[in-house]
Amino acid sequence: MYSLSEENYLKAIFQLQKNSTDGVSTNAIAEKMETKASSVTDMVKRLSEKKLVSYKKYKGVKLSSKGKQTAVQVIRKHRLWEVFLVDQLNFSWDEVHEVAEQLEHIKSKKLIKELDKFLDYPKMDPHGDPIPDENGNIIVSEKVLLSETELNSTVICVGVKDSSTDFLKFLDKNNISLGKKIKVLEKESFDESMLIKVEDIKLRISKQVSSNIYVKTGG
Repeated sequence: MYSLSEENYLKAIFQLQKNSTDGVSTNAIAEKMETKASSVTDMVKRLSEKKLVSYKKYKGVKLSSKGKQTAVQVIRKHRLWEVFLVDQLNFSWDEVHEVAEQLEHIKSKKLIKELDKFLDYPKMDPHGDPIPDENGNIIVSEKVLLSETELNSTVICVGVKDSSTDFLKFLDKNNISLGKKIKVLEKESFDESMLIKVEDIKLRISKQVSSNIYVKTGG
């Protein structure tokens, strides 16, 4: 059994480690956790003593296989709860993250197993992120950012890179959600903004927006 704080650190290190083959710096962890570097150092020492991470000076922090397994199970619970909140309790996709942050620390394995079964074993959460299976396996689907999509292509929205409340509300306001078809009508060379069509509505979006929407080819 690990504390809520320990699980949050493991999850943060796992997410940071995805973008690097090297170890994760304590400064990066501090920024992710919105805390002081000294607090990170203390936690890394505690996690290391429990054999959840390894730490080498100047090389950063890496999850052990035990640490990775723990982090993935927390992520699995988080994403399953997000599906439950949206599908069963009528939460919108911009409301679920903070609630799931609390629910992800429930320890009952039977509860999560039954939750997965009740939801009919979903593969993706409401933001398009893959849900690890019971054994911690993650199936990553092919996707690219909308900003990388060719002119005149028709693609399908399959996820978001930025799952902040403000961004998700912006997408809702503009009728962009998972499964929606998007056609790229124009790409500006000056600022890399795009004119897109979502169903029958044309919309101009900034590079910041197109760089935070995941799509796959289709339609």
